[in-house]
Amino acid sequence: MRLRALLDTDALGLRLLGGEDELDRTVRGVMTTDLRDPSRYLSGGELVLTGLAWRRDATDSEPFVRILVGAGVTALAAGEAELGAVPEDLVVACARHRLPLLAVNESVAFATITEHVVRQVSGERAGDLAAVVDRHRRMMTSGPAGGGPDVVLDLLGSDLDLRAWVLSPTGRLIAGPKVAGPALPAELCARLAGEHLAAARTGRRGPYRVGVGTTTYSLFPISGAGRSGNAAASDVRETVLSDWLLAVEADAGDWPAERLDLLHGVTQLIAVERDRRDAARTVRRRLAQEVLELVQAGSAPAEIAARLRVAAPVLLPGLGAAPHWQVVVARVEWEEQGPEADNTGGRRAVRIDGGPVAQALLEEILVDPLATGPEHSDRIAVAHTGDEAIALVPLPAVSTEHDGSESGLHADTLLAAVRDPLSAGLDGDGRLTLGVSAAVHSAEGLRGALEEARHARRVAAARPGRVCAAGHQELASHVLLLPFVPDDVRRAFTARLLDPLRDYDRRHRAELIPTLEAFLECDGSWTRCAARLHLHVNTLRYRVGRIEQLTSRDLSRLEDKLDFFLALRMS
Repeated sequence: MRLRALLDTDALGLRLLGGEDELDRTVRGVMTTDLRDPSRYLSGGELVLTGLAWRRDATDSEPFVRILVGAGVTALAAGEAELGAVPEDLVVACARHRLPLLAVNESVAFATITEHVVRQVSGERAGDLAAVVDRHRRMMTSGPAGGGPDVVLDLLGSDLDLRAWVLSPTGRLIAGPKVAGPALPAELCARLAGEHLAAARTGRRGPYRVGVGTTTYSLFPISGAGRSGNAAASDVRETVLSDWLLAVEADAGDWPAERLDLLHGVTQLIAVERDRRDAARTVRRRLAQEVLELVQAGSAPAEIAARLRVAAPVLLPGLGAAPHWQVVVARVEWEEQGPEADNTGGRRAVRIDGGPVAQALLEEILVDPLATGPEHSDRIAVAHTGDEAIALVPLPAVSTEHDGSESGLHADTLLAAVRDPLSAGLDGDGRLTLGVSAAVHSAEGLRGALEEARHARRVAAARPGRVCAAGHQELASHVLLLPFVPDDVRRAFTARLLDPLRDYDRRHRAELIPTLEAFLECDGSWTRCAARLHLHVNTLRYRVGRIEQLTSRDLSRLEDKLDFFLALRMS
């Protein structure tokens, strides 16, 4: 707003004491201070209100005004309540530095002026930003992207003083403000993503408000029309694990409708960027689909190798060919809900096609967790068939790590950073299971890698939890057999061995099950197990004796140790 507009507002009781030629200056904010040096709290463009408590004598005015001018203040308004009139030395200092000076009548509270300025400035900023957002939306829908989400977030920061970030459903930072301020920690990103997913699953309308310490964040869903189609008719489970979110460091609970509409417009603008990224993945998805169909059809290795030579330059620009490939298989399964009415008036259970959901999720999971921005998945090709998504991941090279393992993708690290938010999005009726193959160096090995990844995923599916993964390393151990044990056999086997111990623990709080687990993990070593449990060896021997008595087993025999070990793994 213009300084002239303040003088024209009679209710504010402002009187001009100097600076008639500077009334077209812009007021961008307001600050009340009686500090002798308030420069650290000034950013430029403010109307400074002061009760003159900083002034002890006439020599104080000159340095005070010089500080304000150096900070880029628009004007100074001095209250008359303290001294009865604005001192002449302040009038002279303001005239010397061409700083407009206003007198505030003692009957007018500084709060009244502050409220008026904030309301006017916020309204004008919102209008200006709305116009910019509208113009930017037209640019992006009619031509190349105009800078991506970062441009919009910078506008939110500069025009509305709102710090905001765009996050993926796994908590990856896609875009953030470039202005000074602390970065959003990865742990907080994951927490906000998890809160967003949990709220979205309940069907609540955004924005969702989340308190973290003394800070409140408002989470706005970003849904792309290109993916969800008719949002009113779609099941939230179809998109909840792929939609981005806008996290704003503010409490939107008391925002006026105009500001909420503005932020919803911002989410629509960012959604255009999201849809553009999905469109850019079309080529990579088609390449993966073609290779997958050849592999599953048992095509000749030469034909598969030719297709890989076409894919490699797209996925690894500049390299020309990929020395190694890995296959990752993911499956998202939802429990059927319903029943709902069908077109014939009957009832049917609601089933969600898990393939597209797993495809979008796997594309996000395979992005380097340390990478930021929306375009870091350009070396990932993911296809889907049925409820299964299959990723073909090229590796420039494979080396041996210090611990003897190979470099490349590892199942135990892929989901480490995303397990918590995804568990929130799947909570209640969904599961994500993932399997990772070893690296292969030729087309001949892809079929085996695909089967290996599928077997690993079945191993992961046998484990408890909403989000589970397994790698090829585990296929050489007993865990490969566990997924194929029928559920009724599994339950009978574990019940026969472990139920007597559980019942005893429940009655006596004896901790026989934890003791058994520790004893097996210590390879039957009495001293190591006693030290781990902080027990005397005699106490440990008593507990193990009780286990043997209740189960009629002998823990000195290898066969019985193995039975207990498998029972614990399957329980």
